[in-house]
Amino acid sequence: MEAKNEIKEYSNGEITIVWDASKCKHVGNCVRHLPKVYDPKAKPWIKIENAGTEAIKDQIATCPSGALSWK
Repeated sequence: MEAKNEIKEYSNGEITIVWDASKCKHVGNCVRHLPKVYDPKAKPWIKIENAGTEAIKDQIATCPSGALSWK
């Protein structure tokens, strides 16, 4: 049985973070770069309102697994 992709979106009205949980392997990378945005213990774990758009874009560019993108 194939695993179902779990894709979630988080928006602040200016940018939307797209997170593909099936690709996520390096959550520590997110937490190190923007700990006020990414908290794996919280629900939801992404608080997009806690950083500016450019900071979020810069962090997403460092995602080694491709689990994060933006639109």
